[in-house]
Amino acid sequence: MNKFFKKIFIVILIIIFIMAFSSSYFSLSMDNLAYVLAIGIDKSDNNNIKVSFQFSTTSPVAESGSTKKAPSIINSVDASSLSNAINLMNNYLSKQVNMSHCKVIIFSEEIAKEGISSEIYTLINDTQIRPSSNIVISKTDANYYMQKTQPQLENLISTYYEIFTNSSEYTGFMPNSTIGEFFNSLICKQCEPYAILGGVIDSQNSNDSNTNNNSQQDYHVTPSNSSIESKTSSENIGVAVFKGDTLVGELDALDTISFLSIKNRANRFLISVPDPTASNSYIDIYLTPENMPEIKVDTKTGSPFIQVSLRFTGRIYSMENNENYLKPEVLELISDSCDSYLESTFSNFLYKTAKELHSDIIGFGKSASSNFFTTEDFGNYNWLDSYQDSFFDVTINTSIKSSMLITETNS
Repeated sequence: MNKFFKKIFIVILIIIFIMAFSSSYFSLSMDNLAYVLAIGIDKSDNNNIKVSFQFSTTSPVAESGSTKKAPSIINSVDASSLSNAINLMNNYLSKQVNMSHCKVIIFSEEIAKEGISSEIYTLINDTQIRPSSNIVISKTDANYYMQKTQPQLENLISTYYEIFTNSSEYTGFMPNSTIGEFFNSLICKQCEPYAILGGVIDSQNSNDSNTNNNSQQDYHVTPSNSSIESKTSSENIGVAVFKGDTLVGELDALDTISFLSIKNRANRFLISVPDPTASNSYIDIYLTPENMPEIKVDTKTGSPFIQVSLRFTGRIYSMENNENYLKPEVLELISDSCDSYLESTFSNFLYKTAKELHSDIIGFGKSASSNFFTTEDFGNYNWLDSYQDSFFDVTINTSIKSSMLITETNS
């Protein structure tokens, strides 16, 4: 009899467990989830926002060895807030929206100029959004930017979103800006936020004189005066500068090299400096930082005085057919030319952030705070507003070596 009751008890227990966990099992099944790879946020009519979701799709073209591109789907919805947009998309799709694999969050330049704090707080409060997700400010509509992001060397758009910021380590043209860093800077009293500056290259539309839609125009974000030609592609070069949660300006490629160097985020970069041995000529030099930048901030007056010192080692990458590049005295002249050029470039960048943009994206306030005994004293100094009155002194020391593999020999 006891064995009979035990069997009944076990059967009832099994039924309870099946009923308790069956719904959660099916709701969390991969087959019932729609994975978001990127989110685009644009301004919409009636004071709403337009939120675009880029979803991954399961397709046979994504199999190993295939040369075809794995497709993705972009769906958009107008809503009063980001949370409502996600809720509406859940209602529209047959699957539940899951953002745990979201790699990129794109804001249009238009909406960024009006402030994006509410969207940032909503995203950072969502447990599915990873702090490592990158933030891009697009000079065109975010939806259009997502449509034109078609990697040429990757079959999976998710792989491209995962690695596209790697170039910042060896070109210095783009920062690696994440939503975690952006949020920390947004609530920080010692620095200001920044993001990746994005644009679209579309040579097809640039030749179409009948195109009137702003989202279909030819948008370029280019390093200095150069431009990459491509049939259709997104381009990420430069920095979007914020004052609080509001976009106040942008930095070009040369400014971005300066920014990443002073912030100690550039492992190496290529730069063209005047050739001291030939007029109206330039030398391409690959520079590598020797150590961390030395930063000193004097806050004895209301106008901060900031000293920045950097050391680089470099190798000449392009040169004329001239054996003088092997001589120590010539290499010293090139080093001096590089020092002078970088000091001018870095100084111009710093004065631009202070006098034009009024934004301490470097985070000099962290060094300035050590000059005060208490947090209250530092708060009374009002660093974020005092930064616009700053003056700078930049010192660069470079050691240049020739990259010529054939050296002089005595015959």
